[in-house]
Amino acid sequence: MNKEQAEKRIEKLKKEISYHRYLYHVLDKIEISDAALDSLKNELDKLEKKFPDLITADSPTQRVGGKPLDKFRKVRHSAPMMSLFDAFSRDDMIDWEKRMEKNLTPRPPFPTSPLTPLLNRRGGGERSETGERLDYYCELKLDGLAIALIYEKGNFTQGATRGNGLVGEGVTQNVKTIEAIPLSLRLPSEKELAKIGLNVDQIKKLQQAINGGNLEVRGEAIMPDKVFDNLNKKYKKQGKRLLANSRNGAAGSIRQLNPRLAAERKLDYYVYDLMSDFGLERQEQRMELVKLLGFKVVKHNKYCKNLEEVFKFHGHWEKHRDKLDFQCDGVAVKVNKLALWSRLGVVGKGPRYMMAYKFVAEQATTKVKDVVWQVGRTGTLTPIAVLDSVNVGGAAISHATLHNVDEIQRLALKINDTVIIERAGDVIPKVIRVLPKLRDGTEKNIKTPHVCPMCGGKVVRVSGEVAYRCVNKNCYAVNLRRLIHWASKGALDIEGLGPKIIEQLVKEQLVSDISDFYSLEAGDLKPLERFADKSAKNLIKAIADKKEIDLVRFIFGLGIRHVGEESAMLLSKKLEVRSQKISDLVDEFQKITIEVLEEMQDVGPIVAKSIFDWFHDNRNLKLLNKLERNGVVIRQQTTDNRQQSLAGKTFVLTGALDSLTRDEAKRKIRELGGNVSSAVSKKTDFVVAGADPGSKYDKAKKLGVKIVDEDEFLKITT
Repeated sequence: MNKEQAEKRIEKLKKEISYHRYLYHVLDKIEISDAALDSLKNELDKLEKKFPDLITADSPTQRVGGKPLDKFRKVRHSAPMMSLFDAFSRDDMIDWEKRMEKNLTPRPPFPTSPLTPLLNRRGGGERSETGERLDYYCELKLDGLAIALIYEKGNFTQGATRGNGLVGEGVTQNVKTIEAIPLSLRLPSEKELAKIGLNVDQIKKLQQAINGGNLEVRGEAIMPDKVFDNLNKKYKKQGKRLLANSRNGAAGSIRQLNPRLAAERKLDYYVYDLMSDFGLERQEQRMELVKLLGFKVVKHNKYCKNLEEVFKFHGHWEKHRDKLDFQCDGVAVKVNKLALWSRLGVVGKGPRYMMAYKFVAEQATTKVKDVVWQVGRTGTLTPIAVLDSVNVGGAAISHATLHNVDEIQRLALKINDTVIIERAGDVIPKVIRVLPKLRDGTEKNIKTPHVCPMCGGKVVRVSGEVAYRCVNKNCYAVNLRRLIHWASKGALDIEGLGPKIIEQLVKEQLVSDISDFYSLEAGDLKPLERFADKSAKNLIKAIADKKEIDLVRFIFGLGIRHVGEESAMLLSKKLEVRSQKISDLVDEFQKITIEVLEEMQDVGPIVAKSIFDWFHDNRNLKLLNKLERNGVVIRQQTTDNRQQSLAGKTFVLTGALDSLTRDEAKRKIRELGGNVSSAVSKKTDFVVAGADPGSKYDKAKKLGVKIVDEDEFLKITT
């Protein structure tokens, strides 16, 4: 796969993964299994490693996850609740170890040359004189819901879900119903603490944290298999909807508004992290301390002196996981020496010093009855295999994505073939292999459509692209998805204007493009199904409230190919449009050359051409003109005219802030004319260090860059 093909594949993978991550983390719903999602993430990760300059800030590998629900009080975590990177084979684990050894081993100094600054920028963090021998602590990776617990003066005061990693949902009352969670900490004896390696000063520090300070643990709330089975038997007798799986059962229990309903589910809880090591040297010691404090730790967890022992541990439990009384999808492998954690640091969404070594996904065989083609927002046609229904991991599967024509050819797939599918939750699994020896002569070749199945328009394969695309700009399916995208939460977030309502408006010929939303009147809606006088007025008001649109949301909402939220942010800053008129924005875009766009951070030739072409397409220009006529105006990010005290200053943020989110901090900097960068260099003016800062903090110290804490930062930006 060349770079151009990889970029297109990466864009598709990012969108699909982000969609399923949102369902999983925010809505507690699943359409594909963890194994199928892991497969997508693994493919994306490998492509990005092969083409590292294609990694963008909006990639699922860089980020942690979705945003928290609103039905519980929001809680800011003391430090981010990070995800783990995934490994699926021995080779993946060996590569991981080699990367860590490289980060921990010194490289010889380079002779001074014009390339020296570049080589220094590409280098790793602090390196030891002699390297490090790596040993590990292996923990069974439970399939439940991550929960952080706070204890103040030894008493349980707060429980919170992961949420988006920085802000979670306060679920304290429901967490209290889990008997495995102590309501007050056990105070270990000095003899017990000394036995696991704490000295006098460390014991005193721990006792102070228990008796007069704060202590935080993190772990997994799970629904044991026996509880899951008994509840489903009970619900079946009562005629209630059955639980899809134990993970959903645990998440649904924790998020019950009534604690009595949560208590009925009889959840369990296992700790995997203590947010202070109290001077302990090894992860295995820390887990012993957790047990002494009164928490459950999975008894099968084990110290492994090298990767060979890790492979034995992993192989044993992959083979015997059916003997466990809970669901387990792999092994969390952690570097045992805690001192190495800060040296290895964090990259993207997770730490370098941990790896989720996954078990092989569940699979099943079935027959492909037909292949149908779905049309996406950009006109891309996606082939979907229609299957003989088969049960995989407790779910009936009848459809599987085939991604694109190249994938069909790679599989050598035909209609009526017997195939292997990997477990894929409730809707769309992955076809991974054809079994040609089971063919009986009834198989048929899969034909790529020459016309769009939705509009009858011409379908072409654009040179250099994997996908086939409907080129009819009036395609019903393409237009419908554009309209839905405009109103979606990531773009305009128009309350009440969901996909079903939009489809109804299109069918009634009330809306044909996004500008038509702003010419609707309540009287247009009242004759439609589900619209009374009040609901019609509410929707019209919701649309009118979004006539003044933030520039970033406006650009993202236009649905320009390859332009995500981060790209929209970069463009909005590049343009610096002061007028509210859309026509002025168009003028700004038409002044910018492709070459200038390519020079922007994270914008390559393909993205630059897509942006340039969009704002030079007469059809799009007419749409923008119509939006302006219908009263839509742009709201540029405001700047503080009282003072531009940070003009020309560059900030880098590291670690978690207590009083504001990372996005809020960035906004403060930008409002005062400052710039935000993701990397520390000699040109950096300030590094803002929150809780648990990463390698950026160390690099700032090395370069002599000024480091400020959260209080100092707030003074600067107030």
